[in-house]
Amino acid sequence: MTLVNDAAPAVRSTGRKFRAFTAKHLDELTARAGLSPEQQLATRAVATVLPFRTNAYVVDELIDWSAAPDDPIYRLVFPQPDMLPARDVAHLSDLLRREAPKAEVEAAAHAVRMRLNPHPAGQLELNVPSFGDGKIPGMQHKYDETVLYFPKQGQTCHAYCTYCFRWAQFVGEADLKMAGDDVTALRDYLVSHPEVTSVLFTGGDAMIMGEPVLRRYIEPLLDLEQLESIRIGTKSLAYWPQKFVTDPDADAMLRLFEQVVESGKNLAFMAHFSHPRELEPLMVTEACRRIRDTGAVIRTQAPLIRTINDDPAAWESMWRTQTRMGLVPYYMFVERDTGPQDYFAVPLGRAYEIFRDAYKNVSGLSRTVRGPSMSATPGKVCVDGVVDLLGEKVFALHFIQCRDAELVGRPFFAKYDPDAVWLDDLKPAFADRFPFEK
Repeated sequence: MTLVNDAAPAVRSTGRKFRAFTAKHLDELTARAGLSPEQQLATRAVATVLPFRTNAYVVDELIDWSAAPDDPIYRLVFPQPDMLPARDVAHLSDLLRREAPKAEVEAAAHAVRMRLNPHPAGQLELNVPSFGDGKIPGMQHKYDETVLYFPKQGQTCHAYCTYCFRWAQFVGEADLKMAGDDVTALRDYLVSHPEVTSVLFTGGDAMIMGEPVLRRYIEPLLDLEQLESIRIGTKSLAYWPQKFVTDPDADAMLRLFEQVVESGKNLAFMAHFSHPRELEPLMVTEACRRIRDTGAVIRTQAPLIRTINDDPAAWESMWRTQTRMGLVPYYMFVERDTGPQDYFAVPLGRAYEIFRDAYKNVSGLSRTVRGPSMSATPGKVCVDGVVDLLGEKVFALHFIQCRDAELVGRPFFAKYDPDAVWLDDLKPAFADRFPFEK
């Protein structure tokens, strides 16, 4: 099979071998950001609870070190001392300062994690289906037509976002991790559920896997006529675009993408871009071009995050740039109710203003984007606006997706609350309960 983009562009020569930075490099890197020894200690304390990992591309190409630690990309990947309650940071810092035994530090970190709602929206209680003699590890089935699968080898990333709602996947606690590697069970489940038309490989990041491993998960699904699309949730285009240009298996990976498209499936890249700067490197442009040339569609999404992209100009810039690059703006999410949500969350009223102020300045081609959207327990809830009805100020809402498909697209209302950051903070308007409440 010959790729339409086999001719190597000049940008390929800028590729280099992947190099990861982990918690053991924090002091070296945070010193570069000008943090004092006490601030460095507090950063390491936070990193005992929440995962830290980045790489040389992010460090050298994306972070503006002259603006650190306030630089948005720095804040995107480096733990912040005030992401956790001060008393927890002080306790963990004291343990690190006196070089307490590893087991004592881990026990203290675990206690903090359990207060951070590691698995929101009923992921383990409501989303994991029973099948055959039990449950299929690494699978979630929340909406009728879509199955999520967490490949065992894809449960890490090229770098971790500080606000990641999947943070529990990366902290080394087996009871918190979702992962599976039984492709036969996945296929059998799909065959027994013909209503499923789409499979989303998620994590972690499926694109951390090499082509032969990813192929083992995807190839057995290509002859299933019921499947209309295969989706890959990934941050790799922002954090390691070399994956599709200069990595040793880049061409083989693109041939796999072509094979998916040739099988009659829509291959959708759910690309996570959090800030306009992530779109600037030429390597990203080339990676996107090569992926699109296989016939795959790249859709873009990210949450709205305080101190990183809580500015309409940032979203307008991202949507305009993505449209020029042939990408499809897809979602603006609300920060989920997990991890350091209190630190990163933007009130829903302000989130709607940011979305509206960016949306009104882009062309119709960019207005494929939806949001601000909450992936809550009952489904994906979109904030459509703040309006005055019958003398009352309310949020207008609707379900983009829902466990109860009958509620999709039906408007409902919540009393306006300037401090609300999540669905659970809202109270119904003009009714004694929300439509999804029994």
